[in-house]
Amino acid sequence: MRGDESYAWARSFYKFKNAVQLITGLEHVIPTHQGRAAERILFGSILTQGDIVPNNTHFDTTRANVEYRGATALDIPIAEGRKPALIHPFKGNIDLVELEKLLLAERDRIPLIMITVTNSSGGGQPVSMANIRAASELCHRFDVPLFLDACRFAENAWFIKLREDVYKNKTPLEIAQEMFSHVDGCTMSAKKDGLANIGDFWRSTMSTWHKNVKPI
Repeated sequence: MRGDESYAWARSFYKFKNAVQLITGLEHVIPTHQGRAAERILFGSILTQGDIVPNNTHFDTTRANVEYRGATALDIPIAEGRKPALIHPFKGNIDLVELEKLLLAERDRIPLIMITVTNSSGGGQPVSMANIRAASELCHRFDVPLFLDACRFAENAWFIKLREDVYKNKTPLEIAQEMFSHVDGCTMSAKKDGLANIGDFWRSTMSTWHKNVKPI
């Protein structure tokens, strides 16, 4: 509420940028008015018709922005995530076996991979650090950038603290920083865990995936 709303050189932007970089460790920060706008910029610059974007489960605006580009938004949650009555600590995990099969078969059609934390369209289920780390290793093996849809990154970090024993003595900030250390970029709706009235951003390291970016 105390923000500097000037259009250029706003003091608020630098506070915002510093907070984002502290949490994510990612270099480039682009503010947008809503999450769907961040997705539009990302997918508009990297996707072409016939591409595939794997995700644990796409949020509805994410799916729409992928499909608008003529690409396929492919959901590959773990089998446990499809069984509402089943108790499992991380039902939001992406299926790593299916992801590897897909990369082996369709690598040239996959310009990036996303993981949504928490998995909103999958019932808000969390994703484990082990799953994020393994997905990152798989992406690096196939030279594909990994992005987070990170609107509930803090909630996901808290679930990791509660449910992965190795992180029980870590702070949510430390856990979040480790989550982001495994990815090349992310989009985030700041109305959720960011606790802003409105707004979003996307950010990335750029260095590992810039060759895939196409003009909008």
